[in-house]
Amino acid sequence: MLLAIDIGNSNISVGLFDQNRELKFLSSIDTDSRKTADQISIDLMNIFSLYHYDLTDVTGAIFSSVVPPMNFMMEKALTRLLGKMPMMVGPGVKTGLNIRMEVHNQLGADLVSNAVAALDKYPAPIIMIDMGTATTVSYISAKRSYEGGLMFPGVYLSLNALSDHTAQLPDISLQQPKNLIGKNTEDCMRNGIVYGTAGMLDGIIDRIRDMIPDEEPTIIATGTPAPVIVRHCRNKVIYDKYLLMEGLWTIYQKNK
Repeated sequence: MLLAIDIGNSNISVGLFDQNRELKFLSSIDTDSRKTADQISIDLMNIFSLYHYDLTDVTGAIFSSVVPPMNFMMEKALTRLLGKMPMMVGPGVKTGLNIRMEVHNQLGADLVSNAVAALDKYPAPIIMIDMGTATTVSYISAKRSYEGGLMFPGVYLSLNALSDHTAQLPDISLQQPKNLIGKNTEDCMRNGIVYGTAGMLDGIIDRIRDMIPDEEPTIIATGTPAPVIVRHCRNKVIYDKYLLMEGLWTIYQKNK
């Protein structure tokens, strides 16, 4: 079995694949860069216990990270638990992805993993939307090259900014709006974030379409807020919950 982990700014996603590429579970814990290797080990042991799997069945591990302070402790924890070094997505790891950014290593390992899976599953060109702490829109050309993208504050970051920096606006959860026009403060905030983000994504997608008038892009979205947002987009957007995990699986196979 393959243990795949993504360390994001807000959450750490933990997935387990069997030998047939079937994802047996996908769990999430808070990102805390202060945790020691022992604490991370306990978190992982608890996850395996929760889903009734045995760490001794894991034959390999791979992780991606956008939180460098956690990398050493995660590597140490996995080595201790599994008895072998994990693979980390980064320089020296083969991905098969042609990155046309000015500085290659500025592209987050999570976006690399997403792009590898997207090219493995969908026809190019691809507009890829990753919705996490930040929302990132990436463009992968018909030549299967990662050309670059756009980045702006994520949905939860925007919601928190509203409540944190205003005296009378409350903390609210992300939910499907009841109507376009809100009738109370919470609905007005929620509708603004959901429809505002959907409208912004549509605008960006349309501008990318203008760049490639003779091509029809595949539009993919992933990330926790994505299913709430993309259903309100006017463009056809495919929601792929497991895109990043499948990218880690593919990268591991390329390097195994």
